[in-house]
Amino acid sequence: MPTTVVAAFIAGIVGSPHCIGMCGGFAVACGAGRGGGAAWHLGRLATYATLGALAGAFGAAIPGPSWLPAVVSLPLMVWFSLVLAGVVKEPAVRIPGVTRLATRAASRRSVVGRFSLGLATGLLPCGLVYAALALPVASGSAGVGALAMVAFGAGTVPLLTAVTLGARTLAFRSIVFRRVLAAGVLLAGLGSIGMRQGLLGGPAHGEHAHPEARVESDPGHD
Repeated sequence: MPTTVVAAFIAGIVGSPHCIGMCGGFAVACGAGRGGGAAWHLGRLATYATLGALAGAFGAAIPGPSWLPAVVSLPLMVWFSLVLAGVVKEPAVRIPGVTRLATRAASRRSVVGRFSLGLATGLLPCGLVYAALALPVASGSAGVGALAMVAFGAGTVPLLTAVTLGARTLAFRSIVFRRVLAAGVLLAGLGSIGMRQGLLGGPAHGEHAHPEARVESDPGHD
């Protein structure tokens, strides 16, 4: 769904200042060599796409009545928007072994090494990234989830590139502007949930065509 992908891109832009602290060092180190920065970003986006596809598939596989996915997705979307707005703290996530993996990948200076470092960077304990997975869950689609997380990662690229070039002053400083954008992300996420449930004109989750809409293939059928 385009609104979900656009919302994810905006969320990436809003969350970019946080990425300076988490990934700025990697961006600067990888940007020193030819093609290293691009390889690092591609590796990072590949990991985000995988996480988004898994989250979207989870959203699609939620068992129970058709309204249950909305009940699960709604608090996740509200929580993610509050994280973006700076109202609540980002979740603390720890994945054993990932930091060690990133450190090993950082020692490789080749383009392949930078790509590997990007893959590992995408799994670093970044609360904002894992909060962003609320969007793929709300979409209920592995494909949309993958695109949404790629868009989220792409939204962080400009500021991280600016950091690589030394232009640190480009970070957002207005909390009001940040919260307006967070509200937009929330509305887009709610729209995605509404479309999925058939409240905004889309087909409801798990809904099929009505029997009377099917064309009978048997010419002798009365």
